[in-house]
Amino acid sequence: MKALILVGGFGTRLRPLTLSKPKPLVEFANKAMILHQIEALKAIGVNEVILAINYQPQVMLSFLEEYEMKLGIRITCSVEIEPLGTAGPLALAKQKLIDEPDEPFFVFNSDIICDYPLKEMIEFHRGHGGEASIMVTKVDEPSKYGVVVLDEETGKVKTFVEKPAAFVGNKINAGIYLLNTSILNRIQPRPTSMEKEIFPSIAEEGQLYAMVSMGFWMDIGQPKDYLVGLRLYLDYLRRNSSLELAVGPNIIGNVLIDKSAKIGEGCVIGPDVVVGPSCMIESRVRLSSCTLMKGVRVKSSAHVSGSIIGWHSTIGESAQVSGMAVLGENVHVSDTMFLQGVVVLPHKEIKSHFVKPAIIM
Repeated sequence: MKALILVGGFGTRLRPLTLSKPKPLVEFANKAMILHQIEALKAIGVNEVILAINYQPQVMLSFLEEYEMKLGIRITCSVEIEPLGTAGPLALAKQKLIDEPDEPFFVFNSDIICDYPLKEMIEFHRGHGGEASIMVTKVDEPSKYGVVVLDEETGKVKTFVEKPAAFVGNKINAGIYLLNTSILNRIQPRPTSMEKEIFPSIAEEGQLYAMVSMGFWMDIGQPKDYLVGLRLYLDYLRRNSSLELAVGPNIIGNVLIDKSAKIGEGCVIGPDVVVGPSCMIESRVRLSSCTLMKGVRVKSSAHVSGSIIGWHSTIGESAQVSGMAVLGENVHVSDTMFLQGVVVLPHKEIKSHFVKPAIIM
């Protein structure tokens, strides 16, 4: 069985982190985003993953080479000369996908983190006998999204409604598909939208079905949603995984700390915190609802909350970083500084307070 992951382009929504790494290689819970997906695919029998990519393909492949051997799965690239949307890449990779013409294949949007109910999706797809299955998830505010209207008993998709003003349903496209290879005959290698062009035509023919995911789900392609997704994922680990979360008198809620990180005395960490490899957390530090990437140093009595701190950055003594701040790689915040909601490009030194959101270039 094969899968295609829509890796996409420049990752502008997650800058400044994506100025240092392609978005799928940015860590989420101490693991590259794309590895969460590849491991889930491997677990249900996928033996080849094709990355549809138009930005830094060699960087991606170089990173994933070691995981080919480690996971026992083939990883290849299908490189776009120009962006082809969410459907065009399937046509471009057609020859890679039709080696097994009777075997359906998965398509993932690379920003999605969830509990990956892929085995259930295979059973659902084989059960309905249609051409395509999409995973949908329930949301509280469907007016913000494109809503999938479906027959609640059979799962057959009736129509799609983009950002409905009146309530028509609360289920949205979750960005994971299982498709028969016949769908490749519908798509040309040009910029095409799977969601706006291909799926509506399949639905009109009664060949599109939607499986409702009952687990957690989040598109983590921008900082606010990244941190929400982190909270959901850590809660999922607490309930379902053998992966050990941190415990101790100064740990609050769900916290993931890499074994190589050093934690000083008197720190209070949590809830919803990830501390990356080789981080140095000095004494009396307070961390909450945040991610520290590899090699971050937080000096004594500093406070980081609701923020993402990029690789090898330093937070000065008694400094405060909060309010959805995102610091790029190798950013150094001086002692006692107050940063609220800032976005800081890589390799900067911060010696002034920022009490309002700003982009520091």
